[in-house]
Amino acid sequence: MDHSSPLPPLDTLRAFEAAARAGSFSAAAEALNLTHGAISRQIAKLEHWLGTRLFTRQARGVALTPEGQRLMQRTQEAFAIIADTSDRWSEPRGAAVVRFSAIPSVCSLWLMPRLKRLEAGDPQLRVVLQIDHRRVDLEAEGIDLAIRCGRGGAPGRVSVQLFEEWCFPIASPEVAKTIGEGGPERLLEQPLIHDSDAAGWRAWFLAQGLDYRPRPQDRRIEDYNLVLDAAAAGLGVALARPPLAQGQVDAGRLAMVDKRTALNPVSYWLDRPLGQPRPAAVALATRIAAEAGLSQARLAAFLKTEAKAAA
Repeated sequence: MDHSSPLPPLDTLRAFEAAARAGSFSAAAEALNLTHGAISRQIAKLEHWLGTRLFTRQARGVALTPEGQRLMQRTQEAFAIIADTSDRWSEPRGAAVVRFSAIPSVCSLWLMPRLKRLEAGDPQLRVVLQIDHRRVDLEAEGIDLAIRCGRGGAPGRVSVQLFEEWCFPIASPEVAKTIGEGGPERLLEQPLIHDSDAAGWRAWFLAQGLDYRPRPQDRRIEDYNLVLDAAAAGLGVALARPPLAQGQVDAGRLAMVDKRTALNPVSYWLDRPLGQPRPAAVALATRIAAEAGLSQARLAAFLKTEAKAAA
């Protein structure tokens, strides 16, 4: 483990303080909306970093070792200093809170227009977003659900495919009018815009019998929100990735350049940590599945606790 920093990982201190205060890993997990396994791993990570044991197991819960008692005193003092500000933001906690992770484009273009509906109902939910491009460890970071874009299942998670994308070229209405109708090769006269890779464009041209490789005049923009902004600004032709881009096409901000479609090699997946999902996470996953048109059978398989994890 990297000890180049004089401070232990702060997420481990948060788990340690909660467990020490409650005298139980299970109670700490409930207080922080994490699993028992996540708390155990955070404590083990902190003990490894410090090179000493912090807890001893008892018949009911855990007790601090002398080293743990000293660390608890210092941790509480440090947390009190951090908390001593009237401008701090406190993350909502409770049984109805669901921590959700996704990349910015999914949050902006798919989740936000549906968030009010997803939180409403019985039970009412509060979705706390973690917007990140990283491949996060869902259980270790206390994430209940995540939506990612990829080519298949991910190790260490339970995954279900939410939807696929049948992509088609789009541009600003002015650029679309300039391009006009014709064969797919006419698009190569324009700069093509893509995000993290050009797999979507390669698939689209391949479906039309053409080979495409990125060229110097093409633009790579990491976030799909900005891909759409660039196309709307007249900087080139992008691929519409329904349902993320369909709203902007319907609103007239972007226009279809060619009606031919192709299946994107990547698709969108709903992920959760291994083990039994929390009731609030089950409620949110059920509502997301309804928005995405996911079948009840596939949703049930996604929510089913794996035999290995439950043992």
